[in-house]
Amino acid sequence: MSDPYILILYYSRHGNTRQLAKLIARGVEAAGMTAKIRTVPAVSTVCESTEAAIPEHGELYCSLEDLRDCAGLALGSPTRFGNMAAPVKYFLDGTAGLWLNGALCDKPAAVFTSTSSLHGGQESTLLSMMLPLLHHGMVILGLPYREAALNSTQSGGTPYGASHWAGQDGKRPITSDEQALCLALGKRLVQFARK
Repeated sequence: MSDPYILILYYSRHGNTRQLAKLIARGVEAAGMTAKIRTVPAVSTVCESTEAAIPEHGELYCSLEDLRDCAGLALGSPTRFGNMAAPVKYFLDGTAGLWLNGALCDKPAAVFTSTSSLHGGQESTLLSMMLPLLHHGMVILGLPYREAALNSTQSGGTPYGASHWAGQDGKRPITSDEQALCLALGKRLVQFARK
């Protein structure tokens, strides 16, 4: 059996959610556990359109085995009208076999997002990602207010999970508060995975 790892599974169109995933991975590794970063392919409206089995760049696509075997999960998506992006939902819709077997029951999970507008649905997107994880029997972790950055942030960051306000052009840098909350979320996942 392989060493335990936290799976950081995300979809990112412009790179901001990917940056959050990497920061959460740093928090996981700082807490002494391996972080496995995976993504999901885009969903096409053209029935004949498919993605290559291995992406041209970036992280590998997540397999059901990656999800099944993780000790904990951080799930990330950009905000799409206050909801998770279709590629994340599509992947989760294919996990019924894991649900039937209870493969994810009692594992810790956390969520993260990036959005272009400050009040564009960060929290509702995080909540939308929690729903299927609750159905899987996962234990949802948020960010407690003992995290100083949660009290001082003027951009992203919520008790529901890490977030980033990317701005209309998607180029706002990740703030120090947003970074701190990503690192804290990764560390928190490890803490609960070990329990």
